[in-house]
Amino acid sequence: MPKLLIGLGFALLAAATGAQQLDTVIQAEQQANRDEQASQDRVDQIVDQTRSLESQYIALGKEIDGLEVYNALLQRQVDAQEQELQDLDESMDQVTVIERQVIPLMVRMIDALEQFVELDVPFLLEERRDRIADLRGLLERSDVTAAEKFRRVMEAYQIENDYGRTIEAYRGTQDVGGVEREVDFLRIGRIGLYYQTPDTTYSGVWNSDANQWQALEGAARSQIRDGLRIARKQTAPDLLLLPVTAPEDA
Repeated sequence: MPKLLIGLGFALLAAATGAQQLDTVIQAEQQANRDEQASQDRVDQIVDQTRSLESQYIALGKEIDGLEVYNALLQRQVDAQEQELQDLDESMDQVTVIERQVIPLMVRMIDALEQFVELDVPFLLEERRDRIADLRGLLERSDVTAAEKFRRVMEAYQIENDYGRTIEAYRGTQDVGGVEREVDFLRIGRIGLYYQTPDTTYSGVWNSDANQWQALEGAARSQIRDGLRIARKQTAPDLLLLPVTAPEDA
C-alpha cells in the first residue's frame, strides 16, 4: 500500500510537472505568435509607409517635371523681354536722333508757312497768323511729344491746302475809302477774294498784281452777292462772272 501511494505521488508530480511544462510551451507559443503578429504589423506599417513615400516621390517627380516645363517657359519669356528691352533701348536712341533732326525741320516748315501766308491772298489773316503763332509756342513745350508737334504742323499745312479748293463767306471789317466798314468777304479758292458791304453799296476785289484792293462797280456787285449766297448754301451753285487775277509761275 505504501508503495502504491508513493508511485501515485510520483505520477501526480510528473503529471503536474508535464502540465506546467505544457503551459510554458503554450505560453511560449502564444508569445511567439504575438511577437510574429507584432513583427507582421511592423512590416505592414513599413510597407504602407514605403508605398506612401513612393506615391509622394511619384507626385513630386511629376511636380518637378511640371516646374521644369514652367521654368523653361518663364526663361523664354524673360529672354524675349530682355530682347524687347534691348530693341526698345535701340528705338529710343533712334527716336532721340530723329527728334533732333525733326525739330529743325518743323521750324523751317513753320517759317515757310508763315512766309506763304504773308505772300498769299489776304483772307482770314488774323486766324492764319494765330495758327502759326500757336505752332511756334507748341514747339517750345516740353510736355508735348515730337510726334504730336509734327502732326499739328502737318494739320496746319492741310488746312492751308484745303483753302485752295473751297468757297467761303465770312464777316469782317475793311477800309473802304478811308473808313473802316463792316463787310462780307467772299473767298473762291485762292483765285478770288472779294468784299461787299451788307447794303451792297461798296464792293471790291483783291488785286494780286497790284497787291491791293480794287473797287468794283456795276454787274460785279450782284455777282458777289450771288457768290455770298452760294458760299452760305442759301442757293444752288451757279456760274459767277467775277474778275480774277491771272496766275503766275511760282
